[in-house]
Amino acid sequence: MASFLKTLLLAASISLAGAAAHADAPIRLVIGFPPGGALDSLARSLAEDLRTTLKEPVLVENRPGASTRISIEAVKAARPDGRTILLGSTPPFVLFPMTYARLNYDVDKDFIPVAHLAIVPSVLSAGTDQPFKTVPEYVAWVRKNSAGASVGLTNLGGGLHFSVLQLSKAIGVPLAPVTYKGGAPLATDIVGGHVPLAADALASQLELHRAGKLRILGVAGTRRLSWLPDVPTIKESGYDAFDRANAAYAAFVPAGTPKDVAARLEAALLAAMRNPQVRAQVDRMGLEPTGLPGAEVTRIMNEDRAYWRPIVKASGFRSED
Repeated sequence: MASFLKTLLLAASISLAGAAAHADAPIRLVIGFPPGGALDSLARSLAEDLRTTLKEPVLVENRPGASTRISIEAVKAARPDGRTILLGSTPPFVLFPMTYARLNYDVDKDFIPVAHLAIVPSVLSAGTDQPFKTVPEYVAWVRKNSAGASVGLTNLGGGLHFSVLQLSKAIGVPLAPVTYKGGAPLATDIVGGHVPLAADALASQLELHRAGKLRILGVAGTRRLSWLPDVPTIKESGYDAFDRANAAYAAFVPAGTPKDVAARLEAALLAAMRNPQVRAQVDRMGLEPTGLPGAEVTRIMNEDRAYWRPIVKASGFRSED
C-alpha cells in the first residue's frame, strides 16, 4: 500500500511539474520566412507589445522553407493551447489548395484565424533605363518586343503570378514569369536591367524607387497607396488583372484551441495593431496595418477563393514544389 501511494505521489508531482513547465513556456510566434523580412519585422514588433499586454514571454520562431509550408505544418502539429501562433500570409491558405496536388494541412479543419494584421501592397516596377515609364507604355513596348516579355516574380502559384497571367491574356502577349529566390535578387536584376518588368511586394521596392534606382509603374489593388500618391493603380491604367493581387498577413492557432484562449489572443493582437508604435513600424515596412478580428480573415479568404478559383482553373497551373 505504501509503495502504491508513493507511486501515485510521484506521478502527481511529475504531472504538476510538467504543467508548471508548460505554463512557463513562452508564446511562440512562428513565421515561414528567415529573419530580416517584412513579416519578421512585424512579428518582432508584435512580440514586444504582447510581452507587455499578456505579461508573458513571447518569442519569434523562424521556420522558413517549402513556400512557408514548414511553418504551417509545425503550427498544425503544436498543442492547441494558445502558446503557438502562426503569423502567415494568406496565399498558402487561399491558393495552395487549388494548385498543390497534396497538402499536409487542411485550411478549414486544422486552423482557427484569430486576427487580420496587415495588407501587403504589391507593385509593378521596371529599371529606370527601360524605355517605358507607365503601364500603358510598357504594354505598347512589349507588344512590339515580345522577346522581352519576361516578368520577374519571387514565386509561382501566388496572386501576383496569376495576375501576370491575367495581364498577359488582356494584352495578347505571352508574358513569361521568371522566378527569383526573394525580393533582393529580383530588385538587383530590375535595377540592372536584366529583366524588364517585376511584380513584387512594395516593401522590396519602395526605397529603391525613392532613391531613383528603379521605377514603380503601377500599384495593385483598387486604390492608390499613401507612400506613392502620384503612382496610379494598374486598374487606373486600364487593366484590372491586379485588383486582388495583394496578399495579407494574419494570425492563426491550431484547431482545438479553446474559444476563450483564442478570444484572448485575438484581443491582444488587435490591441497591438492599434498601438501607434506598432502601426508606425508597420508603415515603415511598406505594409498597411489593419487589425481585424478572426472572422474577417475567414470572410476575406472566402471572397479571395471565389475570385481566384476560376482563374487558377483556367490557367491549368499545378505546383511541382
